[in-house]
Amino acid sequence: MLGYGYERLSNELGRLNKIYPFVQIATIGKSVMGREIYVLRIGYGARCIHVNAGMHANEWITTPLLMQFVEETACAYARGTALRGSNIRRLLADNTLWVVPMVNPDGVELVLQGLTPEHPYYEQLLEWNGGSADVIHWKANIRGVDLNDQFPAHWEEEKARREHDRPGPRDYGGEAPLSEPEAAALAAFTSSQSFDFVIALHTQGREIYWNYRDYEPAESECMADRLALASGYEAVKLTGSDAGYKDWFIEQFRRPGFTVEIGFGVNPLPIETFSKLYDELAPILLTAMEI
Repeated sequence: MLGYGYERLSNELGRLNKIYPFVQIATIGKSVMGREIYVLRIGYGARCIHVNAGMHANEWITTPLLMQFVEETACAYARGTALRGSNIRRLLADNTLWVVPMVNPDGVELVLQGLTPEHPYYEQLLEWNGGSADVIHWKANIRGVDLNDQFPAHWEEEKARREHDRPGPRDYGGEAPLSEPEAAALAAFTSSQSFDFVIALHTQGREIYWNYRDYEPAESECMADRLALASGYEAVKLTGSDAGYKDWFIEQFRRPGFTVEIGFGVNPLPIETFSKLYDELAPILLTAMEI
């Protein structure tokens, strides 16, 4: 696995659907360049959990990590076997898991394929990237907007804090909240459901953020401690950050929301660390279905 882009994801979804037809696949919208933003549903329980990944382009490794978990969960369910000691049939009877594996497909493709003159946004991207064609560290979507600075949770304060007033590789929150189709699609999808809690996967830091301006419910800290205990990560009470997906969910719905920063190092994390990262992530997601 040299990289896990949009085409690989699309192919994997088709294969999953054939092998495990109980894994339902749909879309929540399209990216700037017209790529589908997929959602998977697995489980039948009354408790609904949402997990998303691939929001930052150079954090693309979160997508195959999440897809690996979906496939192993589906396999355990089909066979009636345990996954890392967890009874998957019981967990999926209690929980419904909604997964958006790649929020930012255009950005992921840019990081993995590189910037070439054939790219329809070539001139703009080159300018936004300071004249450099090296886009390996690009976080934003294809219009140079950081999708995790796009949500209407004190967006204006985050915009002022960032001091980025133009498109670029990272930290530009756009001209208005939810101006980008990817962020708008995720917000609309979230609002159309009734999630009990959400988890946004990012890299790196081996930390779990669980609070937002005291809007979070009382159980959030205890839940974060459980997730941290399962993974060896640190549950962190974060301040000085706004406009993220987790922030918006907590403020809007007053339910638990978590940002999980997988692994440690410089983004993009090396694919050689995949197995180690998965061994950290899988217990977090299994514990999420158990707490």
